[in-house]
Amino acid sequence: MQIRESAEDYLEAILMLKARLGAVRSIDIANELQYSKPSVSIAMKKLRENGYITVDSDGLISLTDAGNQIASHIYNRHRLLTEFFVRLGVSEDVAVADACKIEHDLSDETFSKLLEHARKNSDKLP
Repeated sequence: MQIRESAEDYLEAILMLKARLGAVRSIDIANELQYSKPSVSIAMKKLRENGYITVDSDGLISLTDAGNQIASHIYNRHRLLTEFFVRLGVSEDVAVADACKIEHDLSDETFSKLLEHARKNSDKLP
């Protein structure tokens, strides 16, 4: 399933915020990603129209199965890449930033080989 990088970032943020806060509203996403409320509102409308999220009458945002699948995929890539970079000696802040930059563009083939390598060398990686 091919969607825009920005949509993946929003879905990943919703997943992480839901785990951290229990409930997610647009303002939480705006604060987390440091985007304007109008930008987040437009993005939420598009994600809802495309079937990736639902928004209830109280403004609470939930991922649909399709949205959760994408968010989990990106989040798992982010976690593995961050951990891999940290184990290479990269500082955590830089590792997180770099993982965020490449998590969307790395091919499935390269990612699976990286994961295979990481698992051979550590049972602590996802």
